[in-house]
Amino acid sequence: MELLRKMLLYSVLSLVAVIMAGPFLWLLSTSLKSTGEIFAWPPSLFPAELKLANYPAAWNAVPFGTYFINSIIVTLTTVLLTVGFAALAAFPLARLNFPGRSIAVGMVLATLIIPQEVIVIPLYTTVLHLGLADTLAGVILPFSVSAFGVFLLRQAYLAIPRELEEAAAIDGASTIRIWWSILLPLVKPAAAALAILSFIGTWGDFLWPLIVLRSQEHYTLQVGLSTMIQSFAANYRLVAAGAVIATVPVIIVFLAMQKTFVRGILMGSGK
Repeated sequence: MELLRKMLLYSVLSLVAVIMAGPFLWLLSTSLKSTGEIFAWPPSLFPAELKLANYPAAWNAVPFGTYFINSIIVTLTTVLLTVGFAALAAFPLARLNFPGRSIAVGMVLATLIIPQEVIVIPLYTTVLHLGLADTLAGVILPFSVSAFGVFLLRQAYLAIPRELEEAAAIDGASTIRIWWSILLPLVKPAAAALAILSFIGTWGDFLWPLIVLRSQEHYTLQVGLSTMIQSFAANYRLVAAGAVIATVPVIIVFLAMQKTFVRGILMGSGK
């Protein structure tokens, strides 16, 4: 009975995995086909002949290198700021006692229910008045603080025994020293999980960069791909190749840090 249950579970998980990976596999297949084969009927998943030339053609069709570098700058800077600010903000909310702490935690959690689309107009107005429109800083700064990140790291801080902090205080360590030398190293898995989530979200973000950026030399990869779709609407193989190139960094980062991600999420959940 136990064996049957496991077989059923693995079968269902395998089916879900195939369904989830299906769109990407089809995209990858399209990026390796010729134009005629893309429109062939019945369609086939495996190309008759691999057209690897689609990738350099897609790279050279638009300033792909510029888009790629801009996305790297925006993503890495946003990740560093998000993790840094969350680690700092979560510490007092988890370990220090001060008047209004519960209210502050409630206000942070309340912001989680506000969708990004609701605050786009006031954010853009602010960015415009600060002179940050059409700059990478205008893309980075408004979302460099994450309420979810503060909540995740606060939960990780709460999971650390108080005895460690008390022992360090007895030895004469200051509050900053306790945070930097004792607590921060212990929440690294949760911080790594937040970094991965921030990387994936920022790398794939389309709406905000599209609103802020106007010049092609400032476009991120997702905005650049949208212009590529407009320019090569009939050339699906180049569009698909560009989309695959844009997806590869996310896959590499997630696979490289998969175990750390799972451990960090479990730590942030208090388990």
